[in-house]
Amino acid sequence: MVVVDTSVWVDFFNGADTPAVARLDDLLGERLIAVGDLVLAELLQGFSTEADARRALACLEPFEFLEMAGREVALESAANFRRLRSRGVTVRKTIDMLIGTFCLKHGHELLHADRDFDVMERYLGLMTVPV
Repeated sequence: MVVVDTSVWVDFFNGADTPAVARLDDLLGERLIAVGDLVLAELLQGFSTEADARRALACLEPFEFLEMAGREVALESAANFRRLRSRGVTVRKTIDMLIGTFCLKHGHELLHADRDFDVMERYLGLMTVPV
């Protein structure tokens, strides 16, 4: 299963021609694509109108939905943050730590366009989809 991060969905819905969007296009129909609750919240809050948010939500309906947050992920995310910080690396956004930790915990690959996940891949073993 491939979890797609907000960074890719934003470019997708904006019609951006990026390597990550092209990779998402390649994966559609070939791999099981998942949208997490944290990604969904982040993505939908970025739309300026309710109508646009509803249209985006309708486009995401066919994909697997995952509940990412919870006590275990929160605790592991905090531990991962400290682990990275002890190496001199700080992840900028808590939500990225949570998404990355969820993927690590459940063995899911992550398709992203956000440098915060690069350090999780390097130091924590996060599996990412090459773009």
